[in-house]
Amino acid sequence: MSARRSVEVEGLHHGGVPIPMACRVGPLLVSSSVLGQDPVTGALPDDVAEQVALVFANVRRVLEAGGATTDHVAKLTFHVRDRSARAAIDEHWLAMFPDPASRPARHTVPGDLPPAFHVQCEVLAYVTEETP
Repeated sequence: MSARRSVEVEGLHHGGVPIPMACRVGPLLVSSSVLGQDPVTGALPDDVAEQVALVFANVRRVLEAGGATTDHVAKLTFHVRDRSARAAIDEHWLAMFPDPASRPARHTVPGDLPPAFHVQCEVLAYVTEETP
């Protein structure tokens, strides 16, 4: 039996390519790109703020599917089409991690994303205890 386990999340996908939403190896949980995709419709909203809100909601879903919580997050990396997305990211960041003494590392990288994408996120978490 492999120590590595693929983590799938209902409603989230990478367009039919054989890539899981995350991978768990022991206490380490690493995501693939988490998008601002509506898990019910599969649509990506045109609005940056709406995509960012969905990214954060989807990050929670990926963490849960991998047996983690936001307390286990060590780092989030955001890939953005435009740095102006940082304002929307900051709003949700502060809501998800309100304690300034207990926030994960974060990196925001501007880049050339596919046309419909304003933001995507990668998660690195270390699960110190088993959660159901």
